Amino acid sequence: MQGRVEVSDDTLTARQKDVLDAALGLLVEGGDALTMTGVARRASCSKETLYKWFGDRDGLLTATVQWQASKVRVAPVTREGLNAKSLFTSLEGFARDWLTVLSGEISVTLNRIAITHAATGKSDLGAIVLTNGPFAMARRLKPVLEIGREAGLLSFKDTDEAFRTFFGLVVRDMQIRLLLGDRLELTEAAIARDAERATQQFFALYGATSETAAGKDAGGNTRKGIPHARLL
Repeated sequence: MQGRVEVSDDTLTARQKDVLDAALGLLVEGGDALTMTGVARRASCSKETLYKWFGDRDGLLTATVQWQASKVRVAPVTREGLNAKSLFTSLEGFARDWLTVLSGEISVTLNRIAITHAATGKSDLGAIVLTNGPFAMARRLKPVLEIGREAGLLSFKDTDEAFRTFFGLVVRDMQIRLLLGDRLELTEAAIARDAERATQQFFALYGATSETAAGKDAGGNTRKGIPHARLL
């Protein structure tokens, strides 16, 4: 494996995952003071192995960010047999993973460091996080949105706009508040509730009008494009 490669749970060996977890731990503990020597020591491997796998420090940083981002999973969907419920479940699961990862100590620390580096030009970490964080999320989710549109379950003209809307509904002000030090109580139940609400709101905006794409709120009223929705 060379530097700057795509990283996912399927493409990494268990040993490589351990190394990237060690790198993430060092980033949280020491901020931008991440070195190949430090990672090799923490992971009990040689620097030669790190250079073989990741190419250089930027390659290691890229793989580390990709590994963190890979924890946000998207349930695969296909045009055949797709219905409102399965599409809703896929988007809701993505939103739940996304909120869980973004609100974790690792992502908060990583984003703080990246913002600092982007402002000072100290390294490419800002660009690395941007490319392998939000841009990567878009690359993975937009095909799901487009399949939903092809299936007649979603209605939108611009995929980028639809994705950015979903991003805004899911993340809201949570990320900026955490970056600025707000100690939000984001329990697993709260994250699940927020993910469900965001997905319901997205379907309210972009759900196609049809019997298969409609749901009902707690009062029995049909709400456009929201499967199994309740009025919040």
